[in-house]
Amino acid sequence: MTSQPPDLPESSGHSGPMAPATPPIDPDPGWWQRQLPPSPLARRLSVQSILFAVGEGTFITGSAVFFTQIVGLSAAQVGVGLTVAGLVSFFLAVPAGKLADRVGTRRIWAISAGLTAALYLAWPFIDGFVAYVAMMVVLEAVSVAGWNGRGAYTLDIFSKEERVESLAFMRAALNIGFTIGALIGGAALATNNDDVVRAVPVLTAAILALNTFWITRLPEPPAKEPTHDDDQLIKPGALKNRAFLGLMTADGVLGTNQVLLNIVIPLWLVEETDAPRVLLAFLFGTNTVMAVLLQVAAARGVDSVARSLRASYISASFFVLSCLIVLVTHDTLGWVTILLVWVGHVTVTGAELFQSAGSWGYQSELTDPDQRAEYQGAAHIGHTAGSVWAPALFTWLAMEHGTTGWLVIAAIVLVATATMRTTSRSAERYLERTTMSTGGPR
Repeated sequence: MTSQPPDLPESSGHSGPMAPATPPIDPDPGWWQRQLPPSPLARRLSVQSILFAVGEGTFITGSAVFFTQIVGLSAAQVGVGLTVAGLVSFFLAVPAGKLADRVGTRRIWAISAGLTAALYLAWPFIDGFVAYVAMMVVLEAVSVAGWNGRGAYTLDIFSKEERVESLAFMRAALNIGFTIGALIGGAALATNNDDVVRAVPVLTAAILALNTFWITRLPEPPAKEPTHDDDQLIKPGALKNRAFLGLMTADGVLGTNQVLLNIVIPLWLVEETDAPRVLLAFLFGTNTVMAVLLQVAAARGVDSVARSLRASYISASFFVLSCLIVLVTHDTLGWVTILLVWVGHVTVTGAELFQSAGSWGYQSELTDPDQRAEYQGAAHIGHTAGSVWAPALFTWLAMEHGTTGWLVIAAIVLVATATMRTTSRSAERYLERTTMSTGGPR
């Protein structure tokens, strides 16, 4: 096991009895200090988040153009490839998590990051639908192992008290990175030059290679106590924890705030209101700024199952409020419409911030320390089951049924949220039973 040495104060330049006393630590740090991650490790992981997001964001911004003009695909073929990749991710989530638990979470994360960087170098040579699908499948298989490793690593490396807040800083850093990546990708598209677009994945690969190096410099998580073979035979897999799966499925339903944010509200604005389309840019800009500045505040203090539930309830309240606000804009005019749509987007962003905080809290408190990555895979399955149907259903409900459809969307979210207290308590009891049956906590 390797560990980071504690930060030591710098020398004052004095020695002996005349050295001045060390000034006391300010118990109330200033505003600027509160905007920075709380520990050196959290800062390093936030930098990693920015590196990853800049690389991915650069490619994603121009991916539609790259796939259609460079690879030669139709829009339908691009969609099929994404769907196939999503299915691969769904079925490999738990096996990939088991592999990460066995091999080591940081190691599998670093291997995945390195392979992802190498795969991006192959994109300029991909031609046609079959090669595209094969590439997407391999890329998704590698990525799901890395995400499970990363998620488990961050839960293991931070203490219980600092986990959720540190994850919130990392989420804010991701938003910063994706914004920078979008600017780089947009600049490449603005050239209208196929050679420049073809070079984008190469730039992404270079940034992701730096990301890989950064991951290898992170400390190993604390060593786990060795387990006996008999314990490993007795301990059930994460998928046996049906209460946890149910909780993550409900959390996935709550996470469909992203469907409202990115699909339903924009479509509603364009087709059902008199708001100008340029408002969409301000809506997404508002979301980005709020995610960067307010995610940490939303996550602060979420360090137990009870507080995770509280965050979920706040998220559901914002979600429902957004539905109630947006549905009336069908009949409003002018600046009233603009203001209400904007407020509806602000409230659904609030739903996003608190849902993320609650989700991190559940995964921190309700996953087996010996099976962190496997539980990450189970969480992925639950979130997918709770959200994969939402784009089609929510769009149909809102666009075809208006007020009634928005009320049904709100009701779906409320029903899912109402189950979370029962499933979280059951998952808590299940974890206590399985931990006791295999020799107590590790």
